[in-house]
Amino acid sequence: MAETTPTPQAGASLAPRAGMAPQGDRAAERRAALWAVLHDDNAPQADYFAAWLTLQCEALPGATGGLLLLRTAEGASHAQASWPVGAPSAARDLADLTRLGERALAEARLVVAWGRMAADAAGTAGAPATMALFIAQPLGPDGAPHAAVAVALAVPGGIARADPEATGAQLRAASGWLDAWRWRQPLAAARTRMAIAAAALDILAATGEHRGLAASAMALVNTLAARLGCDRASLGIAGRRGVELRAVSHAAEFQEGGRIADSIEDAMDEALTQNCTIALPPGAADGPRQVSVAHRVLAVAAGGQGGVASVVLPGPGGRPAAVLTLERHAGPFGADDLHLAETVAALTGPVIGLHAAERRWVSGRLRDMAGTALRAVFGPGKPALKLAVALALALLATLALVQGEYRVTARAVVEGEVQRAAVAPFDGFIRSAAVRAGDTVKAGAVLATLDDRDLVLDRRKWTAERDKLAQKYREALAKGERSTMAVLAAQVAQAEAELALAEEKLARSRIVAPFDAIVVSGDLRQMLGSPIERGKVLFELAPLHAWRLVVQADEREVRWLAEGQVGLVALASMPTARLPVTVSRITPVAVAEDGRNFFRVEAQITPPADAPLRPGMEGIAKIDTGPQRLLWIWSHAVIDWLRLFAWHWLP
Repeated sequence: MAETTPTPQAGASLAPRAGMAPQGDRAAERRAALWAVLHDDNAPQADYFAAWLTLQCEALPGATGGLLLLRTAEGASHAQASWPVGAPSAARDLADLTRLGERALAEARLVVAWGRMAADAAGTAGAPATMALFIAQPLGPDGAPHAAVAVALAVPGGIARADPEATGAQLRAASGWLDAWRWRQPLAAARTRMAIAAAALDILAATGEHRGLAASAMALVNTLAARLGCDRASLGIAGRRGVELRAVSHAAEFQEGGRIADSIEDAMDEALTQNCTIALPPGAADGPRQVSVAHRVLAVAAGGQGGVASVVLPGPGGRPAAVLTLERHAGPFGADDLHLAETVAALTGPVIGLHAAERRWVSGRLRDMAGTALRAVFGPGKPALKLAVALALALLATLALVQGEYRVTARAVVEGEVQRAAVAPFDGFIRSAAVRAGDTVKAGAVLATLDDRDLVLDRRKWTAERDKLAQKYREALAKGERSTMAVLAAQVAQAEAELALAEEKLARSRIVAPFDAIVVSGDLRQMLGSPIERGKVLFELAPLHAWRLVVQADEREVRWLAEGQVGLVALASMPTARLPVTVSRITPVAVAEDGRNFFRVEAQITPPADAPLRPGMEGIAKIDTGPQRLLWIWSHAVIDWLRLFAWHWLP
C-alpha cells in the first residue's frame, strides 16, 4: 500500500509505544487510567478518543497500529487519534490506515486490505517485512457513519487464520463510547441551560411577588446582582425622553443627576437605541459592531476594571420596557452570565412593563393604545383588520353623505274623535242596565233606567194639585173675585211647572245613546238597586267610525313635529298593518308619566272600513319630519345628551 506522512494527533501520549505494552500491575494501572479518562465528563476530547483507541487496539491480538477518523459537519474527515505514536513504522502504517478509513467512511462498509508490514512493527529488527491485515470499520448508523476506526494486525499464520468480520464486529460493539461522547456535549449544554432557566425563574418569582414598580425593580436588581456577583445592578424604565433610572441594587435611594447616575442612564440609552445586549470587554458578547461609547465612559467612571453589560427588557407586545445595566469589578461577564441576564430580562420584562404602564396617566395609556391601533392598521400584516377598517370608513362616509327620512317615533293610543259621557240626571237608584263596556248601541237605545216610582207619584200629585187649583180658579172666575183669581192663576202655573219637572225627570230616567256608538266604559249590572248621585258618570260612549290618535311625543323630539305632517302607526293588535295618520294638533302642555315628559300630539287616523279599531288600543307611531343625513339621525340623540350634560357641569 502507498505510504504518506500523517501528522501526530493530540492525546496520543496516553497510548504506550509499540513493543512496550504494559504487563502485570503496570498494565492493570494503565487500563484503569484509560477507563478513568472515558468515565471523566470533563476529559478533553483528544484524551478521550486517544484512550478509547488505545483500549481497542490493546484488546486486539496482533494489533500494530490504529487510527480513528471523525467526519466533520461539512462531510470531510480528519484523524482524531492514532496508536501507537513514535514507532519507526508508524508513519507508513498511519498513511495506509488513513486511506483505508476514508474509504470505509465513503462506502459505509467494512474494508479489508492485505499489505506488507515493516519488520520493526512486527517486533523483529532487521527481519524481512511480514504480511499484515488492514481493517477499517465504519462506526455509527447504517448508511450514515460518523466515524471510522482502522487497525493494522500482524497475521503470522497467513490469510487463512485471519477473521476480519470478527474484528470489525468487536470494534463496532465498542462504538457506544463514541456515541456517548456525541451526546455528552449537548447534555452539558442542556444542563447549563436548565441551570440558567432555574435561576431565571427564581429571579422572576422574587420580582413578581411584589406589588408596584419600585418594589419589583428593587427585588430584581438585588437578586440579579447577588446571583451574578455584581458590584452594582441598575434598572431604568424606557420612556419618550429616554431611559429614567429607577432602581440601584442595595441602595434605597440614589442621587439623581449625579455623575454615576448620568453615566448609567447614558449606557442604558445606548443599549435601548440599538435594542441589543452590550457588554465590555467586547469579546464577552456577540455583535462586535455595536456602539459602546457610553459603556466605556461608565467603565472608566466606575474604576476602569472588570466588566459592564446592559440588557434590554422587552415589555408587553415586544416593545422595549426597561434596561438592566450590570457592573462587576471582579472580571468581565462571560457568555453564561449574559445568557442568564438575557433570560431574566425576557421573563421579567413584561412584569416590569405592566408595572410601569400602571403608573402612567390616562393620556399615556390612550397614546399607547392609539399607537398600537395605528400600527395594526397601517403596518404590515392583518389584512382582515385593514379590510374591516376600510369597510367601517366607507360606511361612515355613506352615513355622513346619504340622506334619509327622519321619523319621530313615539307611543300612540287610539281614542274616539268625540267621546260622550252618560251621567245620572238626578239622585236616585239604578233599576236596570242593558249594556256594558264593549257593547255597540244604536242611537236612542236604552243604556240603563233609574227607579221612577217616586217620580210617578210626584207627577200624579202635581196633576191632582193642578186640577184642584184649576177648579178653584174657575169658581173664582164665576164669582168675579179678581184678587182670588190672580192668586189661583199663580198657583196653577206653579203646579204646572212642578208637573213639567216631574214629566222631565220621568223622561230622563231612561238613559239612551245619543248616537251610534260603542260603550267605552261603564258596567252597572253589579250595581242594580244601588243609589247614585246626580252627575255621576255611568257610561262613556265613542262613535263607531270616527277616531283620533294621541301620540305621546318625547319632549326632546316634539320640536321636529308640526301640524300637517303625515306618518304611519302600527297597533299592537294589528302589527302587520300600517295605518296612515296626519298630525292635527300639538298640545303645548307637557305631561309627566313613567319618569319622562311628553307632549300630547293629536293626529287623524284613517283606518280601512273593516279595521276593528277600539278605543284604548296602543301602538307605535312614526311621524315623518323631513330628510336628514343618516349619521345625524342615528347620533343626534347622544350628541344632544352630551351637550346637556356638559351644560349642567361646566361653569
